[in-house]
Amino acid sequence: MSDRLAGRSAGLGVGSSGFVATHGLHSDAQRAAAGEVVRQIRDAGLRTVRLIVVDQHGIPRAKYLSGDAFVSSLENGSDFSGAIYSLDTANGVFPPAFAAGGGFGIEEMTGFPDVTLVPDPATFRVLPFADRTGWILSDPYFSNGKPMPLDGRGLLRRELARLAERGLELYAGIEVELYVTRPAAASTRFDETGQPGAPGKALEVEPIERGYQFLSDSRMDGFAEAVEAIRDGLVDVGIPPRSIENEWGPGQIEITFSPMEGLAAADAMILFRSTVKAICARLGLHATFMCWPALPNFFPSGSHLHQSLLEIESGRNVFADDSVLLSPTGRRFVAGLLDHAREMAVFGDPTTNAYARFRPYSFAPDRICWGGDNRGALIRVQGGPGDAGTHIENRLSEPAANPYLWLAANIAAGLDGIDRGADPPDPVEGDPYVADAPLLPQSLAEAVDELEQSAFYRAAFGDPLVDYLVMMKRAELERYNKAAEDGPDGSGRSDWEMREYFELY
Repeated sequence: MSDRLAGRSAGLGVGSSGFVATHGLHSDAQRAAAGEVVRQIRDAGLRTVRLIVVDQHGIPRAKYLSGDAFVSSLENGSDFSGAIYSLDTANGVFPPAFAAGGGFGIEEMTGFPDVTLVPDPATFRVLPFADRTGWILSDPYFSNGKPMPLDGRGLLRRELARLAERGLELYAGIEVELYVTRPAAASTRFDETGQPGAPGKALEVEPIERGYQFLSDSRMDGFAEAVEAIRDGLVDVGIPPRSIENEWGPGQIEITFSPMEGLAAADAMILFRSTVKAICARLGLHATFMCWPALPNFFPSGSHLHQSLLEIESGRNVFADDSVLLSPTGRRFVAGLLDHAREMAVFGDPTTNAYARFRPYSFAPDRICWGGDNRGALIRVQGGPGDAGTHIENRLSEPAANPYLWLAANIAAGLDGIDRGADPPDPVEGDPYVADAPLLPQSLAEAVDELEQSAFYRAAFGDPLVDYLVMMKRAELERYNKAAEDGPDGSGRSDWEMREYFELY
């Protein structure tokens, strides 16, 4: 790598000269980390750095930069098409094309402009599965230095800052289920390619194991090559798994991670999903985080958010209590989650595919209740009197959720409960599926209606973001409903969902 890595490279057409410093977009810690990143690029002889921005769907979008171009972006940012924010899950443009404000009422979005991506040096990784390649997350800004208001990572930062004002920080543990399958053909056919707004035929796959022997050692050992490659890849990118388990369905596994600080946990979710999909692809396999693939004998996948609040100065877990299941602060946090559960559903379950699992005795919740160590409750408390590790598990979300929006929605709701001094109803004792409690939304359409009418999330996140998400999901639902009308007895739904989500997520 040339000596130009020590300074800005001229003439590369990356960003705007001095953009990061001009607008004060890097902290002292990020500036210090940037120098270490440059050293790593030089020492590892990297040829490519994948500059990642996470879109509204929680999907990584990337520009592959040379080493010199990337180093320049640390000072100047990197131009990136803002058109990604106008794309639905089928990569079709859903707002009115070229309307003033981008169709969102945001002046800077007129005309499909570029945004400027500013790398976050704290997230840099060398990818073990790609040749001489680095990976880094970035934050999007308009050319005037204003943050992109539709960006989930920026939203989560703001919610974490609200916690910090109270002397608190969020720690979150990721628990995710996914499927690993084997493509039936090695090549891609033209009927699989599709076009913007109309994905092609869903990938045809075969099961990788027989399934339905919960936690079976021998069944998971049957695809040990994939499990061990995933394990090693996650360790090598710096997010070692805490556990890997065989789940219900054929090729369904669950992976958990130790608790991480809030932003780091959301970042890890993005890196985790990307790494698993990439490693499986290199083994000739397909990994999907789609909630419920429309395949014979497949069972839904969930994603459970374990969370606790710690005092920044002392490190004390404010949910723990020596004498009761959950501290008064923890109870208020739970009350906020329960009070806003219906209107937060879109953040945790953004696809049409997720809602069919909200039914009795499915090991997913179907109504808004909480309890102790009970897997049927929406909010499950793990730990108890005298346990310093007591924490709250929110079992609402699917694996495809945008982790930034989902964590931000939880913080906002929980803080509201704390600020109001709210008290939850009594915890469920016994069967949560017969509890006298409100049902969760039974469809994405119902959940979108709840979000649209939510005075709480409009106040917390702003009208532009809420209106944007509602517009996007309504456009998605319009295509979904049209597909349902086209199929006999509504069978078009499953076909549509497989085309829409199976490969994307």
